[in-house]
Amino acid sequence: MESKNNVTEFILRGLTQDKTVAKVCVSLFLVFYATIILGNLLIIITIKTSEQLDSPMYFFLSYLSFVDISYSTVTAPKLIYDLLVEKKTISFVGCIAQMFVVHLFGCTEIFLLTVMAYDRCIAICKPLHYTNTVNKHVCGCLVAASWVGGFVHSLVQTLLAVQLRFCGPNEIDHYFCDVHPLVKLACTDTYIIAVSVAANSGVISLSCFVVLVVSYGAILVSLRTRSSEGRLKAFYTCTSHITAVVLFFGPCIFIYMRPSTTSADKMVSVFYTIITPMLNPFIYTFRNEEVKNAMKKLWSRKVKRSEK
Repeated sequence: MESKNNVTEFILRGLTQDKTVAKVCVSLFLVFYATIILGNLLIIITIKTSEQLDSPMYFFLSYLSFVDISYSTVTAPKLIYDLLVEKKTISFVGCIAQMFVVHLFGCTEIFLLTVMAYDRCIAICKPLHYTNTVNKHVCGCLVAASWVGGFVHSLVQTLLAVQLRFCGPNEIDHYFCDVHPLVKLACTDTYIIAVSVAANSGVISLSCFVVLVVSYGAILVSLRTRSSEGRLKAFYTCTSHITAVVLFFGPCIFIYMRPSTTSADKMVSVFYTIITPMLNPFIYTFRNEEVKNAMKKLWSRKVKRSEK
């Protein structure tokens, strides 16, 4: 890859050049990253150890938490480290690798959120057929398909990026390597590649968005025949998922469904790489009594073991 380029490494400009602001950011992002790890690990452990949380919804949630941990780990530690040093560099191969993994986990999360919407749609609209329709085999296939879809999308984005030629400028106005900033640095005609990148992301975003709209449209129609208690329970379940979808899809669509980039992109990227993975554990447990009770039982078991 490097043989056709004069560039062997890139310089990341990061979030800020102000040293005072950088120190504040280090403290904030350390707290954010620790919260991401601990919060999502707690959800994974709680779901895996609780017999009550064996429904498909929690099966998908455990994988979503795993993806959130992995996704933030690709960017957050490097961001925190770069805020502490003067020269923020990353090798050409390292940059391409980071971009591949970022898109792998990011796209997998988009597919998982879409699958979770489909799961809620079947559970609420066709409760009698839910157990047979969304069984363990189907759940496993849907998760596997999400990973395969994420891998294919990431592979396409990476293959498009490695076609670029870099002749000199190597300063990326971002805190991690991504397709659009790399396209901006290339010294060849990038129009076709830029449009292809936007189209690749656009097709996935729009298709998943259509599935989400159809799923929640069907849920709203179905709720008209439910009791007030049933509506309230479904409302709390769907609200948490819709919140997570908006927080993740909104910034992603803003960043990837257009061929050009702006300096504001890196600030928007913070939302889907760090803020959303940090908030998801709170979003999915805030009004979920089943998860809260399972966490209490998990804590009480640990207390009893420590007392022995």
